[in-house]
Amino acid sequence: MEERSQLRKQRLEKIRQMDKDGIALFPNDFKVRHTSQEIIQICGSQSAEALQKVDQVFVLAGRIMALRQFGKASFFHLQDRKGRIQAYIRKDQVGEQIYTLFKKLDVGDFVGISGRVFQTKTGELTIAVESLRLLAKSVRPLPEKFHKLRDMETRYRQRYVDLLMNQEVRSVFRKRAQIIQALRSFLDEREFLEVETPMMQPIPGGATARPFRTFHNALDMELFLRIAPELYLKRLVVGGIERVYEINRNFRNEGISTQHNPEFTMLELYMSYANYEDLMDLTEEMICHVCQTISGGTHLSYQGNEIDLATPWQKMTLKEAIVRYGGVDPAILEDREKALDHATRLGCNVTPKMGLGKILTQMLDHVVEPSLIQPTFVTRFPVEVSPLSRRDEKDPTVAERFEFYLGARELVNGFSELNDPFDQSERFRLQVQERQAGDEEAHLMDEDYIRALEYGMPPSAGLGLGVDRLVMILADVPSIRDVILFPHLRPEKSHS
Repeated sequence: MEERSQLRKQRLEKIRQMDKDGIALFPNDFKVRHTSQEIIQICGSQSAEALQKVDQVFVLAGRIMALRQFGKASFFHLQDRKGRIQAYIRKDQVGEQIYTLFKKLDVGDFVGISGRVFQTKTGELTIAVESLRLLAKSVRPLPEKFHKLRDMETRYRQRYVDLLMNQEVRSVFRKRAQIIQALRSFLDEREFLEVETPMMQPIPGGATARPFRTFHNALDMELFLRIAPELYLKRLVVGGIERVYEINRNFRNEGISTQHNPEFTMLELYMSYANYEDLMDLTEEMICHVCQTISGGTHLSYQGNEIDLATPWQKMTLKEAIVRYGGVDPAILEDREKALDHATRLGCNVTPKMGLGKILTQMLDHVVEPSLIQPTFVTRFPVEVSPLSRRDEKDPTVAERFEFYLGARELVNGFSELNDPFDQSERFRLQVQERQAGDEEAHLMDEDYIRALEYGMPPSAGLGLGVDRLVMILADVPSIRDVILFPHLRPEKSHS
């Protein structure tokens, strides 16, 4: 740390001297005509002899990532948005003034250059610099081994350096953008309309989670950062938008883990005249489309596990999954007291006040989810934990709902929508009672949403897909922090 502080002081002194000498440290009039990748594509496959006949002058800009300075000639590596390319600068080629400037530059500085290409004796494509300009002077020296830092928090906190130093990190976020683009194109082709709904809501709804609170001074009212866009999107279905989706942020005031960040990205969609079985089919198509677009096939590897997305995917009920993967006697799952006792012995996060439905979902999370590596749908969730889902007509104790798992991660939650305003109002009342009993994540009553349902909502189904978790799997990274550019962290203790 002391060495880096000293290097920064040396650079500050150099900057003061360069400014005194009239050197523009941060000009903004250089026009880029080429990228490193374009130059490599045009010239990379040509022989040294053929390159001697290439008379084109290339103009590009980027950051100096490596320097080998000699007396009257030097090599350096230039990095732009497309990659890296080597450059060679000679004093007798660029002149005394430019070469003197170059000798004052450091790794990390931005420069604009122009020149023709040639091939070195080692066969590396190189720009023979004919002109050079300083475009931005860096003050802090780049770390030499940032990619090898064991302290991942430093990399997350200084993501700008992480991206700068690590090609694989940049690749993850390019892949993230491609995944979101693939999701959009899939839905757009099926006539879904993309919308934006409020981030600040007077009543947090659409999920069971603790919200963040804020206050609007002009309106003199408390607002909540949304935990889900669900109730607003379904208002749009009432309004006649039969196929609708949103890709945007949700906020939940809960713990941080490898799978959870307080601010995360969700895809949520609703489709009229469809049920949860139709959405399971849609999920299969959509995930396979994204995987084929990104990876070129339906096979992928995640954290050492080989995954096959070939359809059809396996389906099982919630109780079948607990019996199969937890080795639980089916009779236990029918008795609340027995289920509570068994879940407690398994180490599940349960309390004596929980109903049977919540106990079963805790058992699912604890004993089943870690085993669901291959694509799997789990169905027939208790109505108790599905306050916005349509009841199963043959068994009104369960909902027409599914969760989709991949790579031991829950990726999708979907269900046939409850469009009966009387049933929905009663479910809200039960949620309010649970909230009054101490459950801070229970739903609040939303009278306006009930009013919307009373105007009539067509039979519909909807789902929410965790975009960050999908990116984790397709990019083969273990933590959600690896796919969020600026994940939430504790306050930094010191700054240097």
